[in-house]
Amino acid sequence: MNPSWTTLVEVLREELAGYGGLLHLFEQQQQFLFEREAEAVLRLSGEIEQQAEALQAVRRRREEIVAATARDSGEPASATLRSLLTHFPSDVRPLLEALIAEVNVLIHRVRRTSRHNRLLLARAVETHHQTLRVLRPDSFTQTYSPDGRSALGTVRPSPALQAAG
Repeated sequence: MNPSWTTLVEVLREELAGYGGLLHLFEQQQQFLFEREAEAVLRLSGEIEQQAEALQAVRRRREEIVAATARDSGEPASATLRSLLTHFPSDVRPLLEALIAEVNVLIHRVRRTSRHNRLLLARAVETHHQTLRVLRPDSFTQTYSPDGRSALGTVRPSPALQAAG
């Protein structure tokens, strides 16, 4: 495989679009979390998963192209794209540097937004459990694992009416 720099630029642009799309979905999810739109949050979770899988495929393709470029340039296949920039024409390097930088910026934004959404979801579940414990305190038990973590379990409800005989 002897990939050209245009192939690499193309796959980096695909990766940028993928991360941008993922960031957009996370931002939509965050908005729905604030609006308490549970069905929309659930729907977006599926879309986020699909986008992440598609992005994983693009990333693997980019890694394969970079490894092939490294081998063709006499570098180890594990070389980073940034370390291979000297093997590209000088007029192409600024474009590749800009694409690499933008991909890295989007990766950090996606991670930060994902982490924030996860915390919001965890807090929503915790608040829901607290509300249920106030409304039905006999329905829940709190247990502790050997490492000190607490877990909330439900008690099997007993029927309000029970037939005898």
